[in-house]
Amino acid sequence: MQKLAETTHEIHGLLRERWSPRAFADRVVEPDKLRSLLEAARWAPSSYNEQPWSFIVVTKGHAGEYERLLSCLVEGNVRWAQHAPVLMLSVARLAFERNRKPNRHAFHDVGLAVENLVIQGMALGLFVHQMAGFHVDRAREVYGIPEGYEPVAVMAIGYLDDPGRLPDDLRERELAPRTRKPLDSFVFSGQWGQPSPLVHGKAR
Repeated sequence: MQKLAETTHEIHGLLRERWSPRAFADRVVEPDKLRSLLEAARWAPSSYNEQPWSFIVVTKGHAGEYERLLSCLVEGNVRWAQHAPVLMLSVARLAFERNRKPNRHAFHDVGLAVENLVIQGMALGLFVHQMAGFHVDRAREVYGIPEGYEPVAVMAIGYLDDPGRLPDDLRERELAPRTRKPLDSFVFSGQWGQPSPLVHGKAR
């Protein structure tokens, strides 16, 4: 199944192909591929090269560990994520190691690392669905995440499955077209809210 982005301007094929499925196949993700995803995350840019990301990774091959992370998800996400062969929790370090001052870019940088991971996954035939719907305090308790670190998101990772296996409501969402806001709704120049002429091809 493909859900190619209907873009206004040309973008890389991997970006057009990327989407967040809920139907994951009962197929083991090869450890070498998981290591490639994490290596891609490792080489993301970050403020002062602080690399404020950590990842907790579990696979269905370790059922007890898998259930611990699954238990952190809200019920609506458990419905489908329980079939993904890999779950991963991203965590941000909130202060710079270099001077212990707050790092206001920490979440941004974790997001950059995860996007590297996601696109590397696409190149290997793997899909990633990121979830905000999880219990942050439970994740902190289950994994002993210390003060100064913040759980960011849980990811389901794996190969695609037939969306027909999903419950009706989830299948409808799986098959719905992908949509995005137009560029002129968020690309400005001159002042806030004023669409940039660039997006309409009028820039000099």
